[in-house]
Amino acid sequence: MKKLNLLLLLLFFIVLSSYAQKGEGGMWMPNTIKEVESDMQNMGMQISADDIWSNEKSSIKDAVVQLGNGCTAEVMSNKGLIFTNHHCGYDAIQKLSTIEHNYLEDGFWANSFEEELPADGLTVTFIDDIIDVTDEVLNGVTDDMTAKQRQSLVDKNIADINKNIPQDRFHNIKIKPFFKGNKYYMIKRTTFYDIRLVGTPPASLGKFGGDTDNWMWPRHTIDFSIFRIYAGKDNQPAMYSPENKPYKPKKFLKISLEDLKPNDFTMVIGFPGRTTEYLTSYAVQQKQNLRNPARVSVREISLGIMDKRMAQDKALKLKLASKHASLANYWKFWIGESQGLKKFKAVEAKQKFEQEFTRRINQNPELKAKYGKVLPRLKELYAKLQPYAVVQDYASEIFGRNIDLPTIALITDLLEEQSKERGDMFYKMAKDKYKEYIYNNVFKDFDKNTDKEIFTALIDFYIKKVNPKFISPELQNALQDKTPQQLADELYSQSLLTSKEGLDKLFAAKDSKEFSTLLDNDFAYKMLSAQQKWTDEKVSKPVAKINEEINNLMGKYVKAQMIVFPEKLFYPDANFTMRVAYGKVKGFEPRDAVFYKPFSHLYGAIEKYKPNDPEFDLPKKIIDLYEKRDYGRYANKKDGTLVTDFLATNHITGGNSGSPILNARGEHIGLAFDGVWEGVMEDVYYRPEVARSIHVTDHAVLFVIDKFANCQHIMKELTIVDHSHDTPKQPKKKKRKKFLGIF
Repeated sequence: MKKLNLLLLLLFFIVLSSYAQKGEGGMWMPNTIKEVESDMQNMGMQISADDIWSNEKSSIKDAVVQLGNGCTAEVMSNKGLIFTNHHCGYDAIQKLSTIEHNYLEDGFWANSFEEELPADGLTVTFIDDIIDVTDEVLNGVTDDMTAKQRQSLVDKNIADINKNIPQDRFHNIKIKPFFKGNKYYMIKRTTFYDIRLVGTPPASLGKFGGDTDNWMWPRHTIDFSIFRIYAGKDNQPAMYSPENKPYKPKKFLKISLEDLKPNDFTMVIGFPGRTTEYLTSYAVQQKQNLRNPARVSVREISLGIMDKRMAQDKALKLKLASKHASLANYWKFWIGESQGLKKFKAVEAKQKFEQEFTRRINQNPELKAKYGKVLPRLKELYAKLQPYAVVQDYASEIFGRNIDLPTIALITDLLEEQSKERGDMFYKMAKDKYKEYIYNNVFKDFDKNTDKEIFTALIDFYIKKVNPKFISPELQNALQDKTPQQLADELYSQSLLTSKEGLDKLFAAKDSKEFSTLLDNDFAYKMLSAQQKWTDEKVSKPVAKINEEINNLMGKYVKAQMIVFPEKLFYPDANFTMRVAYGKVKGFEPRDAVFYKPFSHLYGAIEKYKPNDPEFDLPKKIIDLYEKRDYGRYANKKDGTLVTDFLATNHITGGNSGSPILNARGEHIGLAFDGVWEGVMEDVYYRPEVARSIHVTDHAVLFVIDKFANCQHIMKELTIVDHSHDTPKQPKKKKRKKFLGIF
């Protein structure tokens, strides 16, 4: 019995370290990229794995950074210049904009270092190393532990590791689980805080097509913005100071102007946020039929109100722009994801896989005893979860995402609770930070009348959709003799939380007792705080308990899959850690008798052009350059057109926005910024025939910087190469290695 257990464990780690022969669809950890080096080179890559990831020399990973907490960027010069997407820089650009200087609408180009604008709050994080710490994290963990016992020990072990490694604001570590907690890696990071805006095209280029074209092909968006990393005199991270200097990086990327062709090798390196490739059929069914439609229905109401109000007021359009873009992005994504899951029968495919999994498990008495009850129990748990899941989605969307007033109430409630627990000294030290957070992160997008209208509509929606047992007595009582409109009128006219003047009065409280008195007498706070606590007790706690067991069982389920499916492709789900995805430039067939070519062109943008349209307007200078066909050296050498965007088979997701897409030589050819509507379900159920990433070409980016903006301050820093006349290098054909070691 012990020998069999040892053999199964050995087989599990052999499979875990033996990556599959096909890279399309994978998100590979860069520190293990040698495992698929031969596959990449067989597909056309002309560099080595050491050129991508190395601890011995500078490598491509040293030029790829995490921008803020949700995007990717890349270093493009020896003076810390970084490229990312326009929509990744959108929030920072919005903060820097005013009615007089609307950089979102008009664009911005610095012509000297002195003209570059500090982007307060924006950070850039480099990955210094990734280290396997599985043995340390799972020390003492056994299979017979409950989910709570296991997690408690894992948390303790991680805390011990953190305690023994020196860390500060600029240099720190993060330990993350992979393969549903079967592996753990420690990521060493360096973060820079002085980031400055260098250049951005107007939204008519950077966001061309708006919400209509979002997730769609053909696309003609020139989605980029440019920032710079600044460092102290020692080239180390430092907080903003006029004395700081442009950062000198270990590595920066060269730009290739060689024309792209179908089937060219491509590689994307970035920080994909979240994929769930190993979900069961029960989870996919809930996502497809219940949870996605619930979230979509809430956002449709909010976006409809915002669209109407933004169309009436130019200043309001600027104020709400970032929030609207954020809400609209995943509203459209969830619609496409559910449609794709249904079209490709993802639930049925998962069910067939689960049947085969069960058959293989049942063939081995040892495996059946160990894993035979995993799937049946998961089915029971998802049935138990279902009554709560949609309520949780409604509540999180309405009270946590679409309306700002509940968010403000939650932040002030947190200060009150922390002050009660930690004393008056804490209140006096922390209150200004809490106030500043509300002003910088909520009030920048807050419009009282818009928020009130959304509140009215969504409260009415919530009480009609949700079982009364999930609605707090306070909210029910408030609506007994008031309509949602009357309730909103009362809340927004009387609450201290709906204006800066009211918040100034609240935070001017001399001590925590006075703060609590003011807050507890605020009707909006009392009602929303009560609803939040009710939701936590009646929904969030039961969901957390169920999910705790689900997550524990999913670790066993994934581990068992790797044992019984040695022929299957396995790679860890995305979790905002650095990943490499490789593929090819390639079009696709979205439906019968239709084929999408992999390239779009500036003339396609001209075809879509609608003067003064908020989504399809174009700057006059772009039209003038188009009419003259004045594309400079950025024109396609074969037909003289300007290629704006292209498709590739690289698997990306949210967080990859701004990622560099590289050619076979590891040279920069564009930036990832979107996926196609037909393939957005790839995070749950990858289908290679329709999964395509969308990228803006460097030809279009440089055309805008050079010909449109004439920003030579940027152009003179970039290293641009063109191999059009080189003798093509034939990639080495290697046999796929067979890996027999435990990593």
